[in-house]
Amino acid sequence: MSEQQTRTSRLAALPLRDELRGQAPYGAPQLAVPAMLNVNETTYDVPSDVVDAIAKEVRRAAESLNRYPDREFSLLRQKLAEYLNRELARDASDFGAAALQLTGEHIWAGNGSNEVMQHILQAFAGPGRSVMSFPPTYSMYPLYARGVYSDYIAGTRGPGYTQTPDDVAAQIRAHRPHVVILCSPNNPTGTALDLAVVEAAYEAALDTETMVIVDEAYGEFRQPGRPSALTLLPGRPQLIVTRTMSKAFALAGGRLGYLAAAPEVTDALRLVRLPYHLSAITQAAACAALDHAADLMANVERIKAQRDRIVVELRGMGLDPYPSDSNFVFFGGLLNEKDAWQHLLDDGVLVRDVGIPGHLRVTAGTEEETTAFLTSLARLAENSTAGVTAER
Repeated sequence: MSEQQTRTSRLAALPLRDELRGQAPYGAPQLAVPAMLNVNETTYDVPSDVVDAIAKEVRRAAESLNRYPDREFSLLRQKLAEYLNRELARDASDFGAAALQLTGEHIWAGNGSNEVMQHILQAFAGPGRSVMSFPPTYSMYPLYARGVYSDYIAGTRGPGYTQTPDDVAAQIRAHRPHVVILCSPNNPTGTALDLAVVEAAYEAALDTETMVIVDEAYGEFRQPGRPSALTLLPGRPQLIVTRTMSKAFALAGGRLGYLAAAPEVTDALRLVRLPYHLSAITQAAACAALDHAADLMANVERIKAQRDRIVVELRGMGLDPYPSDSNFVFFGGLLNEKDAWQHLLDDGVLVRDVGIPGHLRVTAGTEEETTAFLTSLARLAENSTAGVTAER
């Protein structure tokens, strides 16, 4: 018996919760290859001045590690509100609307958006309650539900994995979930929702006593002309918009996720959070990054340029990329996605097989990484035995 089989056998012998038996943990391959384009990180290094600023603030925080951190992470919440207000002001200018003003009372944060989602579900889902999302979407949503003993409801999407206001609203009214999660831009398809879908979902939620979460982990990468669901927050106390600093801020290793919602929502989350859940080090690093948001956002524009380049060049190969508002591209047209994945890996490019036949997902990286991906895939597309097909 192999070591892994032995460990599996020992795990099965533990008094594990029944719903966890036979389950596999969430994860993606972590392989040392030149172009790691499989988990939607920002592949640009953190700028040196930002590194210096983070190191300075972390050192300052280290001087008082004998004391508990600010339980309310007040400075961080204030800085996150200021950052979102700048974005909201830009949206208001573009669309001729009044700018919403968020305060720290509207903000909550956790160790990555995963913990933020866990807090939301601990407060509003739980045993005897249900959580709904719309696959294909972020694969952690069912695991979040399972972790709080909630039933998971898999909604459906239309052609091309699209969502319409009437269909989403009808599904919410039919299933009456306690929490519904809309992912925009959606992972793995990369597509952003029209705000009419969010509005329709919210109207249905009022009829069913449902909390509506819009997961905007990739919000900073949206195409021009697509406002954030943050603009819908006024007068909607059952709406929550989640964000992360893992993507646009290149802080995946820092683990800081956050949300904006009505102040009574953040009050609800205080009922379930563990004491001092955000360390002084995490708070210091995140505050320093927010102070240098402009430097970090410069890389966002570079990433968006490579994303758009990927879409154009994949179409030129006869493949079928989906329109993307994120920092990755989901594409179809592959006769065998597993062979394509291995071909790319053999060339030193790691992408994501998301389990959808004929499709793969690639992170938009640096210009050099993007070139390596496109060059490798072009060779595959030219190979008559691997081939491509025009069907989605």
